Amino acid sequence: MQITDLATEQKLFPLLRQAFRPMFLFGAAFSAIAMLLWGLTLAGHIQLKPFANVLFWHSHEMLFGFVAAIVIGFLLTAVQNWTGLRAPHGKSLLFISLLWLAGRLLLLFGEGLPLYLVAAVDLSFLPVCAYLLAVPLIKTGQQRNLFFIPLLLLLTACNLLMYIGIATSRYEWVQMGSQNAVWLITLLMAIVGGRVLPMFTANGTQTKKVDAIVWLDRAALGSLWLIFLLHFFALKQYLPPLAISGLFGLSAVLTGLRCLRWKIWLTVKVPLLWSLHLAYWCIPLGLALYSARYAGVNISNSIALHALTAGAMGSMILSMMARVSLGHSGRLLKPHAVMSLAFLLVLAAAISRTVLIWLWPAQTMQWLWLGVGGWVLAYVLYVLVYFPVLTTPRPDGRPG
Repeated sequence: MQITDLATEQKLFPLLRQAFRPMFLFGAAFSAIAMLLWGLTLAGHIQLKPFANVLFWHSHEMLFGFVAAIVIGFLLTAVQNWTGLRAPHGKSLLFISLLWLAGRLLLLFGEGLPLYLVAAVDLSFLPVCAYLLAVPLIKTGQQRNLFFIPLLLLLTACNLLMYIGIATSRYEWVQMGSQNAVWLITLLMAIVGGRVLPMFTANGTQTKKVDAIVWLDRAALGSLWLIFLLHFFALKQYLPPLAISGLFGLSAVLTGLRCLRWKIWLTVKVPLLWSLHLAYWCIPLGLALYSARYAGVNISNSIALHALTAGAMGSMILSMMARVSLGHSGRLLKPHAVMSLAFLLVLAAAISRTVLIWLWPAQTMQWLWLGVGGWVLAYVLYVLVYFPVLTTPRPDGRPG
């Protein structure tokens, strides 16, 4: 690999040796803090005064603060394995970490600040990272992974739409930007999950890898692309609700069939596997809830949405961080026993935020608090367990 020699590497502060280190640590800590502040605000214990308003801040920051940090940490770490070229580290990694942090601080404490200032800082993060990702991919002709570049730029467009909604007082545009981001991230989870889950399952259970069915993969991902495009270009309004329900239902079946073929029942003794599988199952669940909603079932958009955000995103991110942090720091893929509790807590948070609120709406505030508590505890456990992993050199002495 064309990377720095060991002597040069050892001069680097460990946190700045690979992107997963600062992005996972800061992103996880931020998600716990942001969720706690959100819960305290809902309960009336504090009066949060972020940029724009509290609802904007919550939806924006969980997507473009928390999720974006983890996605970038994953991609800018993986690109070194894909290309054999040194991924961003040192000063370049410090720069994007500080850029991300500046966006979080401006949005949290930015009441009264000019919109152009907050937007300029926050919107620059993903394009800068897309450039850093594109350079090694283009140098090595890695065409298979180049699609991540337009995906990050589309995510930036969703972010921009939220700011335009604030600037023009068009709340529906704010909602459209955040909803589009959810569909795009769901698509990303489906793509990455389809690549890694069969391999992880085979390696972790010592069983034969499940071969992909090309038409099924293309149909499942194609249906998710279609859902995203219908929302992104505001074409949904031209279709009858039953047609939209049918599309969501078909997508739920196709993504569910992919999950089923990966044999979750083999993973019950491997927390790093069953947690990933359960997270992925939240995707067809969320799609099925949307299908039922458009078919006339009394399910709110918030409940269906949080099956994808609190469920799929929250669980998959925690599980992937737990695995990647060990693997890329030269450690065995055996997480601390307490991480099984963390995986269960974030799943409980998702169930509380969706199923329990749907079934017992009279206790909504209690279920919201249960969801907030489960999420905060899960991510605090990750930070406590993985802080020494992310801030110390690899035990094998290798770079990274």
